[in-house]
Parts: sequence; C-alpha cells; structure tokens
Amino acid sequence: MAKEFTLIPLPEVLIVGGGMIVHDQILPSLYHLQRQGVVAEIAVCASRYETVRALAEDGGLLGAFPGQRFRMYPESGSAGRQPELFREILGRMAPRNLVVVAVPDQLHFSVVMEALRREQHVLCVKPLVLEYRQAVEIAAESRQRGLLVAVEYHKRFDDRSLMARRRYRQGMFGEFRLGTACLLEKWYYRRSNFQNWMTAEHSDAFTYIGCHYVDLVHFITGLLPVSVSVYGLLDRYPNGNEGYLWTDARVIWNNGACLNVQNALGFPDAAPGTNTQGLTMYCQGAEDGALLCHSDQYRGLKYSYTEKPDGPGATVYAEPSPDYFQYVDLGGPGLVPVGYGYRSIEHIVKTAIRVNGGDAVRVLEEIDAAGILATPENSSYNERVIEAARESVRNGGREVRIG
Repeated sequence: MAKEFTLIPLPEVLIVGGGMIVHDQILPSLYHLQRQGVVAEIAVCASRYETVRALAEDGGLLGAFPGQRFRMYPESGSAGRQPELFREILGRMAPRNLVVVAVPDQLHFSVVMEALRREQHVLCVKPLVLEYRQAVEIAAESRQRGLLVAVEYHKRFDDRSLMARRRYRQGMFGEFRLGTACLLEKWYYRRSNFQNWMTAEHSDAFTYIGCHYVDLVHFITGLLPVSVSVYGLLDRYPNGNEGYLWTDARVIWNNGACLNVQNALGFPDAAPGTNTQGLTMYCQGAEDGALLCHSDQYRGLKYSYTEKPDGPGATVYAEPSPDYFQYVDLGGPGLVPVGYGYRSIEHIVKTAIRVNGGDAVRVLEEIDAAGILATPENSSYNERVIEAARESVRNGGREVRIG
C-alpha cells in the first residue's frame, strides 16, 4: 500500500513594518522563498500608505524580482497614519501562517502578542522585547498555543559563528576569559527613521546594536551574562531628538569572563564598507591561551568604482560585504539573494512550516533545546541584559546585576 502524505499548505506572510530592514533583508528574502514555492502570498502593513508604496515602487526590488508583488496595507488612497491597522489585517488571516514583526523595539510586545492571540507563528527582528517579563509572557503564550516565536539574530547564521560555536563546544578554545566587540553604523542612520524612535527614552546604541554580540557570545559558548554596565553619550539627531548614540558596555559572564562592546551611529559616511564591526575573544586552555577573532568589517573585497553608486553612505572606494546580504545573477529572471541575512529568514520560515507539520509541542521543545534559533524560551537572558543596560545607561554607567 502506498504511504499517505499530509500536504502542508504554504504559509502566507504578513510583514508588520516597512522600514530599512524590510527593504534590505526581509522582503527580498521572502520574495525569493515565494519564487521557490516555499511561501504563498506576502503582505506588508505599515502605519502610512507612503511607506508601503515606496517599497512597492523600489527599482532594486522590482529588478531583482520581476513580476512579484506584495499586498499593500494601507491600500491606495489611504491618508494619514493608521498605527492600529495591523490588528484588522491580522483578524483576516487564517491561523498558523507567519507574521514578521519589524516595527520599532518598544512596539514589539504588542504586535507579537496580537499575532499569537490570532494563532500566528512569529518572526521578530531583534531584540524581541525590552523587558524580561514580556519575554516570559510571550514564551508562555506561544507554548500554550503550539506556535513558533523566533528572534531574527541573523549573525547566528554567519558561517563564522557556526564554526566558532562547534569548535568552542568541542573544547578547542578552552574557556572564554576576555573579549571585545564593536559595531558602529554609518552616520547617515541618524537621518533615517531612527531619529523618531531610537531616542533616549526608548533605546540606545547598545540595546539596538550591541544585543547582537551578547547573543553571539552565548551562542558560541553557552555562557550566561550576570551583570552589565553601559556608559552612553547623549547626542542629538537632525530633528532635535536626543539619543544615546555612542555607548560603551561591559558585560560580565557566569564564569567571570568580561566582554566589552562599543556601539554607535557614528561610522563616517565617507568610509568604505557599510559599517565597522568585529568580535575578538581571548580564551584559556589547560596549558596555553587561545584566540577567536572575527574581523567582520573587512570581507576581502576592495572595489574602486568610476562613480559613486546610488544609496546613502555609498562611496567610490568600497569594501562591500559578500556575507550578510547581496544579490547575485545566476542566470534566471531577476537576481538571487545570498548571505546569512537570507539564510536566517529561510531557516525561520522553514522551521514554522516544520512546526505545522508535526507534534507542535515536541517540535518546539526540540528547537528550544538545540539552541540554533533564538526563541523566548532559550534567549530571554538578552531581555535581562537589556533591562539592566537601560538602568545602567540612565545612571551614568553604574553596574547592574542581571536577574
């Protein structure tokens, strides 16, 4: 007798938010998955029609994905801001599809919880939320409903990170003792929508950017942070809003190790590369020291163009990254996205499909235990760090115990 197979419907995807990360990584990754027959219809819901129209009319996306479109919310002709529109759109979705949360950090909790209450899997840009109790509430809600919530820490899917994790956990580096990390974004970020939401009362450079490296050290080593101090410099955006746009953080881990993390929206626009970033970890073996160094801002490419390309922060001399996200021409219609930014989205989408196709509770437990995907169950240490960091930066860098 032939074996019977259950056909799992392709998930529809609703992206809530329409900013830079949607344009640069999320939407093109989902378009490619749609082209491969992995996801069905894609919709984008923002608070303003102008936001979704700009995405729909973007020449780069139209050229890379000819013939592909997303459903726009608000629809044509809508005027003014509609910050609660996503709730109405969620109400129309069939259960156990996928919602991508790509709104400012302080809005994550309400959108994630609304998606879960509407029986939707969730992909959320990092950090998940700004308070530990919110992460706990999300974890309980998702587990009760058998739904996936995945935090999109895309650096986990950089081959460098996966190689380091495997070798560290094999004992090849000994034990982490001291480390430094930095990620400074270009100055032009100050002129973007960041100036409207990444302000002193809501976030800071460490909370928004540095969480990558707190997550990465845990991902590689399995260690947990126990205290943090963050010194921040207040600076003004072009619109006059204040933000902690330069931060220096010191994170202590449960084996006594120390990680220093510097973040800013201050890398020169004229400098080559889209930012400067890297991680160095000094470790201790039985009889010798050990070193793990990822110089991520330099990817081995040096280009000097005949003229400056389009786009903010573009330079005539460039050192582009082939690893996070790029388009390549493989001979088909349009272009193909490559890099760990795409692989991260692909992995989360396929994991949501896997949850739909099996015993949801058992599959979710396996995902949490494996620790490759960041979930509210296995990564809420980062929310503890963020809470402590926000207290520290408001108090001039005072050390705050975590938990």
